[in-house]
Amino acid sequence: MSHWTDIAIKCLRDEAAALLELIPHIGEEFDRAVQLILDCHGKLIVTGVGKSGHIGNKIAATLSSTGTPSFFINPLDAFHGDMGVIAEGDVILALSNSGQTDELLRFIPYLDERGIPIIGMSGNPDSLLAKYATVHLNAAVSHEACPLGLAPTSSTTAQLALGDALACALIEARGFKASDFARFHPGGTLGKRLLTKARDIMRTDDLPVIPADMKMGEAVIHVSRGRLGLCVITTADGVVEGLITDGDVRRAMENSQDCFFTLTAADIMTRKPKCVAPDTKVSEIERILGDHKIHSVLVVDNERRLIGIVDSFSTMI
Repeated sequence: MSHWTDIAIKCLRDEAAALLELIPHIGEEFDRAVQLILDCHGKLIVTGVGKSGHIGNKIAATLSSTGTPSFFINPLDAFHGDMGVIAEGDVILALSNSGQTDELLRFIPYLDERGIPIIGMSGNPDSLLAKYATVHLNAAVSHEACPLGLAPTSSTTAQLALGDALACALIEARGFKASDFARFHPGGTLGKRLLTKARDIMRTDDLPVIPADMKMGEAVIHVSRGRLGLCVITTADGVVEGLITDGDVRRAMENSQDCFFTLTAADIMTRKPKCVAPDTKVSEIERILGDHKIHSVLVVDNERRLIGIVDSFSTMI
C-alpha cells in the first residue's frame, strides 16, 4: 500500500474510534434531549458556526425528513434580522466543538429571557455552552484525525453521528414509518419506490396463463412465450391455483426424464405462489422478492383472481 493509503486508513480508524468514544456519554442527558424535542410544540432550530454549522445544517435536514420540523440558522444571520424566526415553543440545538464560540454564546441571554430550552452539543462538558444549556450532549473526542491534529475531522464526525443518533431515537419514539418518510421525499427514486404501487407497474397484457390439466410439452412453450420465465395456472374464471417457473421446468425434466411430457402443469406447479394486492407498495414487493428469493409476484383481487404480474425488473424505478 502507498503512503497515502496508509494515511487514509489511519484517518478512518481514528474517526471510527472517535464514534465509539461517544457511547459512554449516551445516557440520561440524551434521554432528556429526546424528550425535549418530543415535547416541542414549535420547531427545532439548529445553529452553529463554521464546520459545526455545516454539520448542524445536515442534522436539521435529517430531522426534518424524519418527522421533526427543523431548520438551520446561522448565528451571524440571527443577529442581523433573522432572530424573529425563533418563537416560544421552539427548541434550540446549538453545536460548538469548544462550547465557547462567542457568536453562539451571545444567543443564550436572548433565549433564556424567552424561556426557550437549549440542547447544547459540544466536546467540552465544562464549557459555557454546557453550563447554560438546558441539556448538554457530550461529543468529546480524544484527538482529531487530521495529521496536524487541527482540522475538524473526528470532532465533526462525532457531531454528525450524535445528530443521527437523535434522529434514530426520534423516529422510534414517533413511530415514524416508511410511508411517512415517503411523504417527505415525493421526488426522485426514493419517493417513487415508496409511493408507487403494484397496479402502477404490473404487467396486465398477454399474461402467461394456462389450465392445470395442460401437458408440460405445451406448457413449456407458454413459459417461453410469456417472456417472464413463468406460467400462472388458473381456473376458468381466473382464480390462481399455482405457478410454474422455468426453474420448475428444469427440475421436473431432470427428475422425470422420459416421463416429463406425460406430466401436467398441476403435477409440478407451486400451489401457493406469492400474491399481492393491487395497492401493495413497490417497497413491500421488493422485500417479498428478496426474502423469498423469487423474481415475480402475482397481483390478485379480493377473490384471488389474477389481474397482473410484477417482476423484479418492473420494480427498478
